[in-house]
Formats: sequence, structure tokens, C-alpha cells
Amino acid sequence: MSGLELRELHTMEEFDTASRLFADLWGTAPAGSPAPAQLMRALSHAGNYVAGAYENGRLAGASVAFHGEPTGTTLHSHITGASVGRGIGLALKLHQRQWALARGLKRITWTYDPLIRRNAYFNLVKLGARPEEYLQSFYGAMDDAINGGDDSDRVLAAWDLTAPARAPERYGASRPSPADAAYGVRNHGGRPETGPTDADIVLIDLPDDIETLRRTDPAAARAWRLAVRHTLRGLLAEGARVTGFHDRRTYVCRRTPTPVD
Repeated sequence: MSGLELRELHTMEEFDTASRLFADLWGTAPAGSPAPAQLMRALSHAGNYVAGAYENGRLAGASVAFHGEPTGTTLHSHITGASVGRGIGLALKLHQRQWALARGLKRITWTYDPLIRRNAYFNLVKLGARPEEYLQSFYGAMDDAINGGDDSDRVLAAWDLTAPARAPERYGASRPSPADAAYGVRNHGGRPETGPTDADIVLIDLPDDIETLRRTDPAAARAWRLAVRHTLRGLLAEGARVTGFHDRRTYVCRRTPTPVD
């Protein structure tokens, strides 16, 4: 991107700026930033990843990650935030990937809210990460503008840095025909409708905009949380894999992954 500079952060002034950016993006007061400057300072000093994306000299995105298990192979990305719609988030993740590869790491993990469609699309289709585990109420109660009023369920996604790059459309491939798949969760008029999950291929629809729904119809948002939690958590726990994300709204889960997966 023209005018975009990506680099690690090292000074308290830089960490303070990044902390305020995270507060703005998550809709909290500066004192309630999801990434305090002092924590970023400690993580950076200990050899972890704290980086920013500067657009024409102004901080427009930042990312914080630390070494995880298995030791020596994994980087866990705790938080990444950027101005929406300008490719800054993708640039940060690619910078993070190069940082990890330069240190001999083989994978990057992070968590995301499985109900937010744009995050699922970005993680699964654009990056090619794979969901590994469903984590119920992972962060406990959260009162920021993004998560307030809902349980903090997350999916742990893993990005295999040793795998060959795949075209984004490969992971967002066409939905299987009805003869091959069953809907575990279907979007029926804006509400979740649950179905059987014993097919080899199970589809899980997502709501159009869960963040707006949390404000305008909390009961519907809660119904979506419970339906996706029950279905996706159960499938992952049974060994099924998410092998696609169709039409930016539907997880494709396979109980018996094919060799191409």
C-alpha cells in the first residue's frame, strides 16, 4: 500500500498511541484499552511481537502477539486492530507472518468471535487459517462497544505458516449440494433455525450483522450465540473440521475431510 509503513514499536510514546488506537477501535475509555501501553512495553522488551502500521505517518493499525505453546513453534496473536476497509489489517497479518517465519516459528494462533462474518471471512478465506477449538465465554464478561451484552465465545484459529498458499476462493468454495450436506444452523428470516448435525457435511449459517443485532434485538443475538455455540462447538469437539466458508456467511464443516483439505 502506498504510504503505509509497517514496523515494530519500541518507545512508550508509540505504545501509548497504540493503546489509544485500540481504545478507539473497541469503543472504550483510554483507561480501559484492551491493550495497555505498559503491557505492550513488557511484551516487546521480552522479545514478543508489538507492531504498528503507519499510514502517511499516522498510526492506523497495531498488533500484539506473544510466544505460545508448543514453545519454539507458535506465536499467539492476542489483538490486531486497524481502520476498516483499506487493507491495513491484512498488511499487519502478513508483517506478523514474516516476523514469525524469521524466528523459525511454524504457526500463528488467535481467537475471533465466530458470529462476526467479516472476521470469519478474513481469517478463513483471505488468510487460510483453520478453526481448531470452540472456547465458550473465553474472556468472561466484556463491556466494550463491540462485545457488550453478549458472551465472549471465541474460536481458536491456527495459521499454518508452512502450508502452501491457497487462493482465497479455494477456501470460500461453493456450498455442497443439499444431497451432500445438512444445515446444522440455517438463517431463517434473520433467526437461527437448528437442524441435524449427523451428516458428513454440516452447514452453519451466520447472522447478517451480529453487532447491530446485539443493540436492536438482544434476544435474537442470544439465540444466534446459543445455536452456533451448540452446533460448532459440538462438531469441533467430535473431530470435524471447518473446510470452507461459503458466500461470506456459511461455515462448511466436514466430519471426514477429503485428501485435498
